[in-house]
This record gives sequence, C-alpha cells and structure tokens, in this order.
Amino acid sequence: MADKILIVDDDEDLRSELKDFLEGYEVCEASSGEEALKLLKRAHEIGLMILDVMMPGISGLDVLAEIKKTDPGLGIIILTGHSSKDVAIEALKGRADDYIEKPIDIKRIKDAVERLLGARRGEGDMASLDLKGKMEMVKRFIERNCYKKITLKEAADAVCLSPKYLSRVFKECLRTGFNDYKLAFKIGKAKELLEKSGYNINQISDKLGYENAESFIRQFKKLCGRTPTSYRNKAKETKKKRFSKRLRKK
Repeated sequence: MADKILIVDDDEDLRSELKDFLEGYEVCEASSGEEALKLLKRAHEIGLMILDVMMPGISGLDVLAEIKKTDPGLGIIILTGHSSKDVAIEALKGRADDYIEKPIDIKRIKDAVERLLGARRGEGDMASLDLKGKMEMVKRFIERNCYKKITLKEAADAVCLSPKYLSRVFKECLRTGFNDYKLAFKIGKAKELLEKSGYNINQISDKLGYENAESFIRQFKKLCGRTPTSYRNKAKETKKKRFSKRLRKK
C-alpha cells in the first residue's frame, strides 16, 4: 500500500511544519478542500490524509463525507482548532480514523500516522506477523527516521521484540547489522542530497542528525572513500560528461 500523505490545510505555515515533522514520508499538500478533492479524483498513491476542519469554501467535514463515498479505504486524521465535542462527534460519525486538536501534539500525530499506514499494509495485528514481516517493519522504521537519531531499543519497541533478540534476527534475516543498515541508508540519503540539492555540507550534516559536520565528513569518507565535497564535485563532473555525450549524439 502507498505511504504517501496528503496534508489539507489553508495555513501554509502549518502545512510546512507538518511536512518537516513527517520527514521520511512522501508528503503532498492542498490548501483547500476543493483542491484536495480534485487531486483525489485523479489516479494517486495517497494512503493517508491529514485534514483540517475549518477552511474557506468546503469544510473538512464535507470533504470527509465526500471521500468516504468515493475512497472509503483512505485513512483520514481530522485536525481542528476548536475544542468542541460536537466537532469530534461529527468527525467520528463521518468515519474519520482519528481526531487531533490544535495546537498539534507531534508525538500523537506521528503515532496516528504510523498506526493507520501500518493498518493499510496489514500490520495492524503485530502478533500475526512472522519474523520476516517484522524485519520489513524495522527497515521501514529506519528509513522513515533516517534524519533522526534512532536506537535499537526504539526499533525493537516498534515491533514488540527485545533489543538483543532484534539485533540477532535482523542480522540473520538481512545479512547485515542494525547499525550498519542504518548507517548505509543514511549515507545513501547523503549522496542524494549531495547530487540533487543545493544544501552545503553543514546543512546536510545537520539535516541527517549529525552533531557536527566533522563527524559527517569523517563517516562519509570512511564508507565512500572520498569526502562529501569530492563526491559532489565528481557527481557534477559525471553529469556534465553525460550531458555532453547526449548533445554529441543529437
């Protein structure tokens, strides 16, 4: 199932804040209910919507009602700045999957997102998953949190295993250790940022959760055999050569 998240809110700052907190997921945005409904009428890979109640034009509750008619399997978290039992009741009557009041509790919304997307992938019943399924969940946990510092215990808690047992079976199933997999994925993200973004080395280091740029540079060089700057320059050179080659063929 798709893990793409659609944030629907007329507050651009809130959308940006939520997008930052949900780093690791693919996130798209809509500034109104009308825009969201148009987006969902086309073919899409959205698995979850975070939907504000109070917006200009069509309300969040009306959007909820319309979506449940056309796409009942789509997970929906309702947001509201109004501490009203009536709104909560209406949202739940409309079959919203969760209801969160503003100001947003980030931990709660992250937990709700993971729970609902997990349910769409058939991960709702943890006891029914075999070891291979749980290791896939751990991989996704690492990948979605690659910009943060995560521990073996946090990953173990996510799949209801002990850290010691997870460490052993992760290596048996994936032929690599938990920390090695985590580091390799993080360095892969670093390469993407070096090749495709305009971030400088300090910004990339900070984005990936390193304490300082020196630690990032040292680790990158150890794994890749060259510094991040050297890697970026080489990538640019390779890109130019490919472009020149295509031009010569035309």
